[in-house]
Amino acid sequence: MARKSREKSSSGIYHIILRGINRQSIFEDDEDRLKFIGDLAKYKEISQCRIFAYCLMDNHVHLLLQEAQEPISMMIQRVSSSYVIWYNRKHERCGHLFQERFKSEAVETDSYFLIVLRYIHQNPIKAKIVNDVAAYKWSSYSEYVENAQIVDKAYVLNMFSDHSNEAKGRFVQFLREANSDVCLEIPEAKTNVDDDTLRQRVRQQIGVDAIAIGNEEREIQNHILRELKGMDDTNIRQIARITGLSSTRVWKA
Repeated sequence: MARKSREKSSSGIYHIILRGINRQSIFEDDEDRLKFIGDLAKYKEISQCRIFAYCLMDNHVHLLLQEAQEPISMMIQRVSSSYVIWYNRKHERCGHLFQERFKSEAVETDSYFLIVLRYIHQNPIKAKIVNDVAAYKWSSYSEYVENAQIVDKAYVLNMFSDHSNEAKGRFVQFLREANSDVCLEIPEAKTNVDDDTLRQRVRQQIGVDAIAIGNEEREIQNHILRELKGMDDTNIRQIARITGLSSTRVWKA
């Protein structure tokens, strides 16, 4: 069956989700996150796209972009390819890291643009990682209240006011408002333990980083994976995420 064509945005603005294959983690530490943001900055200049918002979660990334000289799919391909090569080399792994086809939705109106902007920045709150958008380090929020690095700050703040301080204050107030906004999202399998806690448990109980399990001999891998599957508060998809192994590999162990 042929793939459904992407919805084309007349404004050129898209909300994009780039996710780990099998929902696996795509960031193991802050160095990984800084590398990804650096790639966004690099290929933004090459593609001449505009970046309005980003939020790096554990196993996916939200972006709010506007294409310019080249299709947004080319920009995403550049960023993901560069990051995967670096990530695989650093973590001594091979193969795919991102889901083959990123998800996107067209953003056609200013009202929906603002909804997506808030939704992206509130993602860590919805995931119960923080209680305030200002407390999350890996989103573009700080670029709006401090110094912009890669976001088109003026475009967004001008939607709130022509006066800089007033615009910033209204922006902060808007992003902190409680709401029931619904935007493009990826469903997550429910577990009773978050990924970071499970990684810590693997280090403490098994004595190895979860992402390095794939480097062990097959028999040792099977033993570790069976031990993880025997835990009551996790599932196959979560184990696949933190180890970088496929769900099928985890299931067969």
